[in-house]
Amino acid sequence: MKVGTDGVLLGSWTNVPDGNVLDIGSGSGLISLMIAQRNQKCFIDAIDIDEGAFMQTKLNIEKNNKSNFIRPLHTPLQQFKNPKNYTLIVSNPPFFSNSLKSNNTAKNTARHTDTLSFDDLLNSVSDLLSPEGIFSVILPVVSAKKFIDSAKTYRLNINRVCEVKPNYSTPPKRLMMEFSFKNCKPQLNLLTIETNQRHEYTEEYKLLTQNFYLKF
Repeated sequence: MKVGTDGVLLGSWTNVPDGNVLDIGSGSGLISLMIAQRNQKCFIDAIDIDEGAFMQTKLNIEKNNKSNFIRPLHTPLQQFKNPKNYTLIVSNPPFFSNSLKSNNTAKNTARHTDTLSFDDLLNSVSDLLSPEGIFSVILPVVSAKKFIDSAKTYRLNINRVCEVKPNYSTPPKRLMMEFSFKNCKPQLNLLTIETNQRHEYTEEYKLLTQNFYLKF
């Protein structure tokens, strides 16, 4: 699987407290590896329903010598049970619903909500998150309002939001959101990835992601 900007953004932006972490829909294992690099006091369960993604996560963990910090698991979230709660749950989830699909089954699983609806995701997060834990997620702006409203029914309140613009000339396309069981006024930030010149990155994006890009 290709390394996507959404994963890099979320892995760089999320707060990473000590303790147990759950990465839902691990894909290539990118976010889990970023979290392990940022905080060595974390133990991460990286789960994915797709066997190919699971195998890629496993391989990348081994290549990066992170087997002591990350445990890959091949399982759908709806069947995932764990006696421990998590101080951080993070997800770059599928977000397309009732839309045209490609012939690539793995890509469809990663991008469409057929196998993981927002309600299934939020219900599992509310069960698995520790009382003081946080849940970080990235979604398209068009999906975010519905997600925020749905989260409230699972006692999850939005505490931190970052609007992400592709460049200075376009409106925000993504929202990074942090939820918890606490009820407080959300902190709002704005991040622009590129200037109006392609592949010329803003200083704020470089600052956020500099530990993960050799060219920065």
